[in-house]
Amino acid sequence: MTSRLITIESADDPRIAEFRDIRERDLTGRESRFIAEGTVVLRMLAAAHGGEGDFEAEKVLLLRNRVDGVSSILDGLPETVPVYVAEAEVLDRIVGFHLHRGVLALGRRKPAAADLIERLPARALVLVGCGISNHDNAGSMFRNAAAFKADAIFLDETSCDPLYRKALRVSVGSVLTVPYQRGGDAVDVLTRLAEQGFAIWTLSPRGETDIRQIPASDRMALVVGTEGEGLPEAVLSRFRTARIPQSEGLDSLNVAMATGIALFAMSSAAGLI
Repeated sequence: MTSRLITIESADDPRIAEFRDIRERDLTGRESRFIAEGTVVLRMLAAAHGGEGDFEAEKVLLLRNRVDGVSSILDGLPETVPVYVAEAEVLDRIVGFHLHRGVLALGRRKPAAADLIERLPARALVLVGCGISNHDNAGSMFRNAAAFKADAIFLDETSCDPLYRKALRVSVGSVLTVPYQRGGDAVDVLTRLAEQGFAIWTLSPRGETDIRQIPASDRMALVVGTEGEGLPEAVLSRFRTARIPQSEGLDSLNVAMATGIALFAMSSAAGLI
């Protein structure tokens, strides 16, 4: 392991340019590259690398005293993935703030082999997000999807990129394990899912069906919108609506919380958990 480590002594070293000032310059949208932060996310990235997964690691940057703690993870990466190490003072200058975790990696999303809808199994539960602009909520949605065995997530063109560093961290790496597709108009995506036999259920405080009463079907899609405005009328008017019963006087739940409750109910109805 020691022979594999490459010491970085200057924050201006061009080999670690992608890690500079990561709060100010996010890498999403730049040739599908992103920053993975923390031991858990690095482990997920290493597990995805080299197999049939959608992601691979390009390089790793570590605080020197974190090397031993992640050595087993690094062993799972090919020798062609460089591992850079730096002392705390240098690392802080590179990233632009005190990075107490001391574990970073540059990852890349590989081109999709085929359209995600076409790859879904005969029995499937999917989550669809419309206008999800908060990175914390996006990350939590992926974590919920992984917990309740959703097969995929679809995000419309107005939703944020889940590969943003904070979303990826909040998801505890689930962005790297739950297949997803981002882009397009929400109604168009839902129409395609309906054509593929999915029962579409939109979540709204004024939904007609109690979430606990949704009948099981082989293919189900849960649709959630942004906090405040909720789902657009163009979506609510076309598909069935569901609600989570709650105390009077409370307008709605946080979208991340609501997603978890609703996915649990639908996954239970489908016999997935």
